[in-house]
Amino acid sequence: MLCIGHRGAAGLEPENTLLSVRKALALGVKGIEIDVHCVHGELLVIHDDRLNRTTNGAGLLRHHSISHLRALDAGKGERIPFLREVLDAVDRRAVVNIELKGRHTARPVLDLLRHYTSDLGWSPRNFLISSFRRAELRQLRGSGFPIGILYAGSARLFRRFARELGATTINVPLQRVSPGLVKRVHADGRKLLVYTVNEATDMARMQHLGVDGIFTDFPDRWPVK
Repeated sequence: MLCIGHRGAAGLEPENTLLSVRKALALGVKGIEIDVHCVHGELLVIHDDRLNRTTNGAGLLRHHSISHLRALDAGKGERIPFLREVLDAVDRRAVVNIELKGRHTARPVLDLLRHYTSDLGWSPRNFLISSFRRAELRQLRGSGFPIGILYAGSARLFRRFARELGATTINVPLQRVSPGLVKRVHADGRKLLVYTVNEATDMARMQHLGVDGIFTDFPDRWPVK
């Protein structure tokens, strides 16, 4: 079962920062999950569209200049990183799951990833692009990059949409996982990834059910002792 550091190692260091990403890598994760917004043409790694929860700033991302956003403290003196900074820190040591959070994010992300694959020697398999935003995911169809559908609703609808996109993974909340769901996803030839799995008992249960990977804030708790 793949261990994916959620927002880096969000339970141990400030989420979605380079410090958090490096902590997860040091703990040996095989995947890193981060969140991306496109703000004034720049790809910023941050979960919320507001600054209040994760920085010492306030208000909407889009209401501030890039220079102002980059001057904020995202925890322990860390800055809000650019996506390219995270990719350079990972340097192909783990799969990078990029969750598209904001609108109009798919195209600039694809442009950047194509630069990494065409010019810097990365493989499309070094990435997984996921989102709840169906309009963004549809822009990835035929791109050659693995697609992950974030799902919290009807099994019938997610299977149809997964076929439409040729999705590689279905990413589901822990509370939705059942033996039947695992069976259906695998029967379609896709992988099932589960978020956010922080307790050792849940990690062991997911392994027993045969899911393909977990997102966790605490990669130091895996493997289960």
